[in-house]
Amino acid sequence: MPELPEVETVCRGLRPVLAGRRLARVVQRSPALRWPMPEGLEARLTGRTVTAVARRAKYIQLHLDNGGVLLAHLGMSGRMVVAEDPEAPFEPHDHLVLVTDAGAQIRFNDPRRFGIVEMTSDNALAEHRLLRHLGPEPLDPAFDGPALAARLDGRRTPIKAALLDQTTVAGLGNIYVCEALFFAGISPRRQARAVQGKRAADLAAAIRRVLERAVEAGGSSLRDYRQSSGELGMFQHAWAVYGREGEACPGCTCEPAQTGGIRRIVQSGRSTFYCPRRQR
Repeated sequence: MPELPEVETVCRGLRPVLAGRRLARVVQRSPALRWPMPEGLEARLTGRTVTAVARRAKYIQLHLDNGGVLLAHLGMSGRMVVAEDPEAPFEPHDHLVLVTDAGAQIRFNDPRRFGIVEMTSDNALAEHRLLRHLGPEPLDPAFDGPALAARLDGRRTPIKAALLDQTTVAGLGNIYVCEALFFAGISPRRQARAVQGKRAADLAAAIRRVLERAVEAGGSSLRDYRQSSGELGMFQHAWAVYGREGEACPGCTCEPAQTGGIRRIVQSGRSTFYCPRRQR
């Protein structure tokens, strides 16, 4: 599933194409994705001007000139891509197509149909059922060690599980939690309540650093994810521990043949990759 860096990359790619442009044509080619799309979606979008392209956690927000907001989630396999050739035939899984007054065509393609398209308004956005329980944005300047420590205080769950909880921090997923814990030197097994003080400061800084580097690289492409340009993300080539079971971690001086290298364990049904020598 695309995580914060992938969604942020998509938003940055859509912004110069959509912001300030009028939606001259909207084509809804499917009645539903994860659940039914809003009634009258084509009519509600056609003729409206996109005033801003924003992101909250893993959700794309297209703000409209009438106060409406198109809220989209890419699900497991979704892509929101600017078509290289607007005249090319639609693909089978192009479920929603936005055409601007400048002729640009944005296609929401989702083979597995786990994506989401909803309509709300600027006034109701913060209290929308998909957004109101989300934790702080990790790229927000206000997100720091004390802010993270307050979210973790008293929690007896492992720190890995706490960070995957979207009410703790918004937008983090399995890949970037593993990477951030490695760079902070914190074991994924450590109880969340024990991550306070310097540990929390180190972890908050590591989260920000990993996310910023991932955004710069266009996100991570495993199977379906593409940037809005259709290009692959490249951050998967910079992973320190994720998906590298048995290998040496960056800066490691031990011999993987003797130590086993990077370990893989399963926590809450998800693979966790970490270095037991460097993460405590």
